[in-house]
Amino acid sequence: MDAGSLAGLDLAVVIVSFNVRELLRECLRSVREELGRQKDLRAAVWVVDNASHDGSADMVRTEFPDVHLIANDANRGFAAANNQALRALGLGGEGASFAGMPRFVLLLNPDTTLEAGALTTWLAAAEALPRAGVLGPALRYPDGQFQHSAFAFPTLWQVFFDFFPLHYRLLESRLNGRYPRRWYQSGRPFPIGHPLGAAMLARGEAVQGTGLLDEGYFIYAEEVDWCLRMRACGWERWCVPAARVIHHEAQSTRQFRDEMFVHLWRSRFRLFAKHYSPLFNAAVRPLVRLGLRRLSAEARRARQAGQLDEAGCARRLSALEEVRRMSYLPPERFR
Repeated sequence: MDAGSLAGLDLAVVIVSFNVRELLRECLRSVREELGRQKDLRAAVWVVDNASHDGSADMVRTEFPDVHLIANDANRGFAAANNQALRALGLGGEGASFAGMPRFVLLLNPDTTLEAGALTTWLAAAEALPRAGVLGPALRYPDGQFQHSAFAFPTLWQVFFDFFPLHYRLLESRLNGRYPRRWYQSGRPFPIGHPLGAAMLARGEAVQGTGLLDEGYFIYAEEVDWCLRMRACGWERWCVPAARVIHHEAQSTRQFRDEMFVHLWRSRFRLFAKHYSPLFNAAVRPLVRLGLRRLSAEARRARQAGQLDEAGCARRLSALEEVRRMSYLPPERFR
């Protein structure tokens, strides 16, 4: 499609990929199959490849020629890469009207696979909930097991449980920002704080009114920030459990676990600085430092037990120390 033919789309699908070629192929196949079930839906698919070195971009060019491909020469991060496609679709421009922009945008991670009928159900729920700015699906692991796909906005309790996982019932509870499994099992949509960023259906009008993803986040927490901003603009967030998506989870980020831990906390400190009170920011920092001491001790014990080699232990301790140093920076440094 040329730029003119992109005007007035019903749906734009945007996938940001990094070094997960086989999963990306399966994701695109599932999207193609789901779009094939939509008789009158005007849709386009975008892949933004963040400088993969596994042939992902060439695979898209060869096997999915109808997909709009943006092949970056560097890893720009999740938020910035999504925004590249959103801007190409006409979203995010200051003073721009909504006319001609896509009615809905589906942001997918490449390690997701749409189950049969998911898109039809998702879009029907969006039509039935006109104030829904973002709608998430029900996520499942590849073996069919349940995966939490919707969460309340972060609290001190959630930070505590990140570092000090106690009884599994507490980890699965509302105290830890989780919604009851029976809500998912009912199949009925329910209001949430935010969906997991792996799969989000956003209303184009809400995106234009709220603004694009904050590119100050390289990875992690950008969907939480987006949903907090949508809430401030009066848009609702919902989970649609009858729309089912398989999520392999963290297939790109697990390639750099310790580096990703640092990115996670840099993003969280930014989120807290932007949206939370000075009292919250003052309270969360010593809590994080307490948790880091626990993780440091665990890493040393794992090294002594031979479960972690010396180089791995050094990387782990270096990452924990970097987060500790960040915890002493004033919130203003993260905005």
